[in-house]
Amino acid sequence: MKRAGIVFLVLMMMCMDAIAGTISGKASGMNGPSVVYIEAIPGKTFPPPTAKPQIDQRRIMFRPRVLVVQQGTTVDFLNSDPVAHNVFWTGISGNKKLGHSLGTWPQGQTRSFKFDDVGIVPLLCVVHPEMAGFIVVSPTPYFALSDKDGNYKIDNVPNGSYTVTAWHEGAKNQSKPVTVSGGGKADFTLTK
Repeated sequence: MKRAGIVFLVLMMMCMDAIAGTISGKASGMNGPSVVYIEAIPGKTFPPPTAKPQIDQRRIMFRPRVLVVQQGTTVDFLNSDPVAHNVFWTGISGNKKLGHSLGTWPQGQTRSFKFDDVGIVPLLCVVHPEMAGFIVVSPTPYFALSDKDGNYKIDNVPNGSYTVTAWHEGAKNQSKPVTVSGGGKADFTLTK
């Protein structure tokens, strides 16, 4: 009987560790969507996703203009325009050593890049200087892109205490501690 009781307690503890919640809130103060993500979790690593999100170059714009991905994700860059495009970034979160150019390619072709470095990637096109976009590389798989009103929700977050960061183009990043116990809440007021 004692052994069965110990096995039951171990199973209960394993289930409690697996309980996940949602972090939700609002990132206000700026127009358009913001990115909200959980900062690195000490002692925890996450396998890179196998899915490859895509940024299209269509009508002389990056679409979507803002993409958030987990560290280690490979992003496909498609050119759907009848003109050549180039994709480059001068650095990641200001680190110029991480700058890169994918070159220039014609309509219908795709170039890919694996983003192993966490941070903000400002996308540009040499051929069309009016083009601009952003990739936010999150250190964890726990992130969300807010709706146009700033509302966001990050699902399946294991219970625990985390630092949550909000990013918006042209605004200062803002971070807050959040404890998830079935759910957590973090609101941000972003400013330039």
